Amino acid sequence: MSPVPGLLVVPAAIGIAVLALPLVALLLRLDWSAVPEAVTSPAAVQALSLSLATAGVATVCCLLLGIPLALVIARAGRRTAAVLRALVTLPLVLPPLVGGIALLALLGRTGLFGESLALLGVRLPFTTAAVVIAQVFVALPFLVISVEGSMRAVGTRFEAVGAGLGASPLTVFRRLTLPLVGPGVLAGTVLCFARALGEFGATALFAGNTAGVTRTMPLAIYTAFNGAGVSEDTAIALSLMLVAVAIAVLLVMRGWREDAPR
Repeated sequence: MSPVPGLLVVPAAIGIAVLALPLVALLLRLDWSAVPEAVTSPAAVQALSLSLATAGVATVCCLLLGIPLALVIARAGRRTAAVLRALVTLPLVLPPLVGGIALLALLGRTGLFGESLALLGVRLPFTTAAVVIAQVFVALPFLVISVEGSMRAVGTRFEAVGAGLGASPLTVFRRLTLPLVGPGVLAGTVLCFARALGEFGATALFAGNTAGVTRTMPLAIYTAFNGAGVSEDTAIALSLMLVAVAIAVLLVMRGWREDAPR
């Protein structure tokens, strides 16, 4: 292992402080004796239950849509793959509020499809379904990028052998491709769920902030610090729970990388 130049140690330490000190401050600010009561309050349980349920549904939707999309990108030509990959990664660089406005422009009452849906008696904005849609919009890229990378790493040689033995494309995908990219699917699923669980901006604009309907954990935290909904202690406790989820994601990812064949 080569030594780190001394001049770089100080900015590296500052970088670590920038990342770590806000979390340390959160832990110091928390009244640990009040945590059990805070996280079991009706408002907190309601927000947590809604977040887990919607994030779970959104993750399933991302799996159903993202794995086929990742396969299409991985097997497409260079130019086509570049265009598709740019579209997939766009939600990662868009400000979350822009995503919410875009969803309203598409599915809102006066949106591109909103009027047609209204004629069918379907209203999506400011419903629990809108929370799921917003979560899918922001979380899907994490799954697609992870799975596509695994598919490109695996290559097509095993698929070619399966096709040469007479297996149909669907059988090749089910019996060969999916098992080979299983670690990538697992990693993408974990990241997807964590991103959906922490989604705020697009949800706030497209789904609103109604208790028991669209108020997820991030929205409950925001509501608390604006003087309504749950107490500040509950908000900090919920923040700690989101941090714990993030740490769990990192541990799962680390375990997957250590167990992955080299």
